[in-house]
Amino acid sequence: MENQAQKLQYSFIDRVVREPERFHLTGLSRVRTWELEKLGLFPKRRKLTPNGNSVGWLYSELMEWVQTRETA
Repeated sequence: MENQAQKLQYSFIDRVVREPERFHLTGLSRVRTWELEKLGLFPKRRKLTPNGNSVGWLYSELMEWVQTRETA
């Protein structure tokens, strides 16, 4: 039988976050986000179109990153 924490962990639907919301959630500029991504210190963006002109981040990965910053 699953406990309550496991149920909560799997009860959300992950979604793609685009640039304006990413900025609102993290407070980081586009340039700083790009720099941290290249260093492996920020979640990688996902291509939403084959040519890569549209990108987004997974909400769960961004929130995990935000939470690690709050405890630091």
